[in-house]
Amino acid sequence: MTTASDHDASRVDGRGWTPRLIFSLVSIVLVLEVLSVGYMTVSMALPAITTEFRTDQGAWLITAFLLVGAVTAPLVGKLADMYGKRRLLIWCIAISTAGTLMSAIATSYAVMIAGRALGGMLVPCLFLSYSLIRDVFPPKIVPLAVSISTAGMGLITVAAPFLAGWLIDGFGWRSVFWFFGGILVVLVFLVLASTPETSVRLRSRVDFIGAALLGAGLAGVLIAVSFGPTWGWTAPITLVFLLGGVVLVVGWYLSAQRVPEPLIGLDVLGRRPVLYTVIAAGAVYGVGALYSIVLPMMTMTPGTFGLGYGFGLDAEGFALFQVPLGVMTMTGGIVVGTLCGRGVPPRTLLAASMVFLGSGAALTAVQHDAKPTLFVFAAIVGLGMGLGYAAVPNQLIAAVPPELQASTAGIAGVVQSLASAALPVIAFAVMNNSFVAPLSPADTGGAVVYTNGGFVAAFVIAVFTAVVGVLAVSAIPRRVEQFSVHDPAAPGVGAVVGTHLDAP
Repeated sequence: MTTASDHDASRVDGRGWTPRLIFSLVSIVLVLEVLSVGYMTVSMALPAITTEFRTDQGAWLITAFLLVGAVTAPLVGKLADMYGKRRLLIWCIAISTAGTLMSAIATSYAVMIAGRALGGMLVPCLFLSYSLIRDVFPPKIVPLAVSISTAGMGLITVAAPFLAGWLIDGFGWRSVFWFFGGILVVLVFLVLASTPETSVRLRSRVDFIGAALLGAGLAGVLIAVSFGPTWGWTAPITLVFLLGGVVLVVGWYLSAQRVPEPLIGLDVLGRRPVLYTVIAAGAVYGVGALYSIVLPMMTMTPGTFGLGYGFGLDAEGFALFQVPLGVMTMTGGIVVGTLCGRGVPPRTLLAASMVFLGSGAALTAVQHDAKPTLFVFAAIVGLGMGLGYAAVPNQLIAAVPPELQASTAGIAGVVQSLASAALPVIAFAVMNNSFVAPLSPADTGGAVVYTNGGFVAAFVIAVFTAVVGVLAVSAIPRRVEQFSVHDPAAPGVGAVVGTHLDAP
């Protein structure tokens, strides 16, 4: 059995940062910034889009994007390990570009949804990016580069509301898609020019049956989770999607036990360093998603309702709360990259992430009627998000060999997407069932408003999720040994074609 240090020792490259490496990292970070900012900006354009197409199915614009990203992640990861991570990264960006431009010229809502679905291929770029960085950057700067690429992807979201307002108000909602489509075209060439392809290859076969079962199963679960609150949790259509999705995922699991080279090696996923890191990743992204959704709702509610919270902020007013979240997220990533580069285990930093996330959510639950304290609490949660976003890939890099990085990271991406979708749904199910404020629609303008206890309940759910994350991290061994694809204990993962690593 070989360790992570054994793999790194084979990469005889002691160089630090060079202009080309910086160029490469900036190109990759910009791709992930488009993923983060583009998603938020399209969400803000949703009212204008649904008005033009005269539809009340606006949720599909969000769901289609996330759905395709989550469903394709395992297959994209497997193909990246087999044919090259940069190649799949470029293909994902190119397909997303085509979808974005399709949405820009859409003449019907069906075409609009199709474009957003293709645009969701940008989601796998997150794990493809740090998997590629692991292969082609010199070992001494990998932790920092990975941390900046993952935790820095939310920094520009501070300016997203202003960018969205300028584009939508000045040029119409289609300008959002033209803007980001044009940027993605440029980024394809920047990545090609700055970042080489890894020659690490896994010789394997694609389990298309497994991919179909897992993809369809995940799609069913995600659709049920996304639309259950609208359709009703006991409605036949919700149950069909949910139960059907679960049955298909179970079918994939049974199939993966019998296929010689499954889409995802269950033996790999079952290893403690991998399994509990993936669970912790779900906790980090779930808490981050829940806090990011609940905080604007709480602060934008008028304080004149007398509910014990709310400041009546508009979108630009709430943008100020994005500053501590974004800045501290980036700070957390830099901290992880710096400390991991100096020998601090990612496991320790992942545990710290959970502590900050849980503490920030708990403090917000207790005190949320004053802006200064909320700024501080948002900063604490942002630091936890940054530590977690950066520690997860560094932990997976330490636990999984390069030949299986992308496929393993793809599974982590699926769990992150599921947690990000499910945790807000759980919170709002609790809020809608027990904590709707007794205000008339005439007072609230038709909007649903919650009691103070509803938001407390939402933040408490975030705290409990962070506790689950702490327990998962505590189950990760203190000493992580990186297994080899040649290890007899790791069957069904194929063979390595080449292990020479190109460096920029």
